[in-house]
Parts: sequence; structure tokens; C-alpha cells
Amino acid sequence: MSVEATPPLNPYDPEYIARSNRAILVGLQRPEDTAEEAQSLLNELHELVSNLGVEIRDSLIAKIREESPRHLVGSGKMEEIAELARSHECGLIIFDDALSPAQQRNWEKDSKGLRAIDRQEIILDIFVSRAKTKEAVLQVELAKLQQQLPRLKRLWSHLDRQRGGGAMQRDAGETQMEMDQRKIRDKIAKVRRDLASVVAQRATQRKQRHRVPLPTFSIVGYTNAGKSSLLNRLTGASVLAEDKLFATLDPTTRRLKLSSGRAILLTDTVGFVRRLPHTLVEAFKATLEEAVQADFLIHVVDLSSPERVKHAQTTLQVLMDIGAGERPIITILNKADLADEATRAEALAAHPGAILVSTLSGEGIPRLLQTIEDCASENDLKLTLFIPHDQYSQLSKLYAAASILSAKAEDNGTRVVAIVPERLQAGFLPWALKS
Repeated sequence: MSVEATPPLNPYDPEYIARSNRAILVGLQRPEDTAEEAQSLLNELHELVSNLGVEIRDSLIAKIREESPRHLVGSGKMEEIAELARSHECGLIIFDDALSPAQQRNWEKDSKGLRAIDRQEIILDIFVSRAKTKEAVLQVELAKLQQQLPRLKRLWSHLDRQRGGGAMQRDAGETQMEMDQRKIRDKIAKVRRDLASVVAQRATQRKQRHRVPLPTFSIVGYTNAGKSSLLNRLTGASVLAEDKLFATLDPTTRRLKLSSGRAILLTDTVGFVRRLPHTLVEAFKATLEEAVQADFLIHVVDLSSPERVKHAQTTLQVLMDIGAGERPIITILNKADLADEATRAEALAAHPGAILVSTLSGEGIPRLLQTIEDCASENDLKLTLFIPHDQYSQLSKLYAAASILSAKAEDNGTRVVAIVPERLQAGFLPWALKS
């Protein structure tokens, strides 16, 4: 089968633009993969691509024994995919597996102009469109630049035809490419400096929060599992919560007052996804640092998803990658209102001790709040304290972070009986009275 070239199109031509926005999706099934696993990943790619507004004309799963260094798939399958794309008037082929820069150049050359990109580029583009805060914008920009740097050669390959002169003469394309590489490296260095400054500001904010030491809980989980909805349900916040992947990228922290009067800090973090680009894991270390620094993690699993086990495994693996794998975890099975009894029983067996929750109906929320209370108070101590009047700031600190059982004003100070969090106990021992 031969791949016929289409007439070259002007990049500003409406037809060229239309073709560039129409795509064929390609998933891979290796010998160790089941058909169900390959289809699940392809379905997820479909949702990721749809988030960018790209029109998906068709999709297929290519079975391969081993990867081809030239096109990822064999030459015969490559021609078949290219022909399918042309028959649907698509200019874009999107692979669920990572493509090397050389493979992308080979696809463009051998298919006579079809662009081939991969899942990582799609995720990066989604992050670019969703980033809002300065930190998230910088993190995404850094990941994008790191992804672009090894792919510059493709942008200047058209200058190869302009080569002239003797063997010692430098190629115009090489010269321009080297200049652009230097510009990108300079920009990467600047973004890293700016990001370091923003990270330092976040560390200062975190230090300020810890001046009134409160237990910290970070909500983690696979993207679209319902993390933002949980934060909204528990705290009355109004964080964007949509039924789409990566609806929010920026961590949001809210104060939550429990029934005992105790307060905690609850943070919603960016969602995880399978095959998350390594550059994003690195670039988002600062955002995910909220999870690393938290006292406890609340792992949200989408009970309605048939891929919930793999999604949970992905989340736990990323937590290990960023150094948060040893944190105490509360697992909740969200969207319980969408699951039948058999699914509930199966999920509880796979996640012993998990809590069935519905942020929509409120099912399981009281039990979750009690579990949070139990975790936060695990090492609390009941103390009877006498705070002198000239230590009023300490009394304010006690009221802000401890559960006050009783307080009585006396001539020289205030006698207080309180449940004091572990991290505050050492600071208040000088005013503790013997029981």
C-alpha cells in the first residue's frame, strides 16, 4: 500500500486549518496487554483529546510485538494508519504511547505531511489551557519548553533543501536551530528562576499557616474522581468542579471547622493520570508539594469508573514518585450514588477500610468527617492550663487551634481546659497545671 501525497496547503488556508483540527487516535496493544486495557487507555485518550476541541474522526488499536524505532509501529501499519487519516481528511494522528522526536519527524516525512503527536503533548496542551495562577502557568511553561527543545529539528527541516556551497559550509537550518535552542535554554533558565521565587512565596505562605499549627489534609486522586466536589461539599468552597479531566490545576486550601470545634486545613490538588509526562511530574513538584507536606492524605477513588483499581494504583505510584507515599491515607470511594450493591461490595473488598461517599447526596460525609476528626486528634492531649493576662497572644493561639472545653477568667489570668493538638503541646507545657 502506498501513501499518496496531498497537494501542499498554505498554513493559513481554511482547509489546512480544518485538517489540522481533525484526528485519528491510535492505541497500542503489546503482547502483555489485554484488549480491555488497551481499549480503556484509548477511551481515556479520546476524552483527553475531546477536552481540546479536536474533532476525532476515527480510532484504532494497533497490535505490535515490538516497537519500531522509525514509526513506533511497523511500516505496513504506518501506511495503513496514514491512509485511514487521509480517507477521513485528517491532518493529525495522535498516539496513546510516547513518540520520540525522531519518530515524529519520520511520520511527517514518510506520510507526506501528516502530523503525529502523542498523549504527552495532549496533556501538556490541556495544562496550558487550564493553568490560571502564576505558579501553574510557570510550571506548564517549563514543561512545554522542555518538551519542545529536542523537537526543534522538525521545525527547520525545510531549510535542508537550501544547503549550498562546499562541504565545510554550515547548513542554514542548523544555524537557525542552534539559535532557537539557545533561546529556549535561556528561557528555561528564566522560568526556573521565576518558579523558584514563586515556590519560595508558597513556602512562606505555608510557614505562616503553620504559625497557628493546624492538622493538614490534602485531597489526592485520579483526575475527575471528584476531589474539588469533595472540597466544596466539606467546606462550602466554590472551587470549579466539572465532569472533565484536569478541570482544575491549582491547589486550593480551605479551613474546615469540625464538630468538636477543632479546625484543620484541607487542600485540593491537581489530579493524576496514567502515563503522566515525566516533565509534568517534575514541573509540578511545587504544586504537589501540598501533598508531600500534608499530615494526612484523602485519596478519592471514582467508584463509578470501571478502571478504578488502575486509577488508584496510578495515584499511589505518583505519590511514591513525589515522596508522599508514606503519608497516612484515608481512602474514600466517591460517586457511591452511581454504583449498585455488587460494585460497592467489590470495591470495599479491594480497598479495606475505605469509606463510601457521595458528594452529591451526602452519603458517607458524616463518617468521613468523624474519620478526619479521629486522625487529627490521634495524639491530642487534654490539658488544664493557666494563661497569665500578659500572655494574651498565647491564649489567642490556643483558642485558634485547640478545642476549648472550659475557660474561666481569674484575677491573674485565665484557667482553660482544652484538647491540645500534638504540635502545640510543647509550647503550652509551661502553663500546664497538674490534674
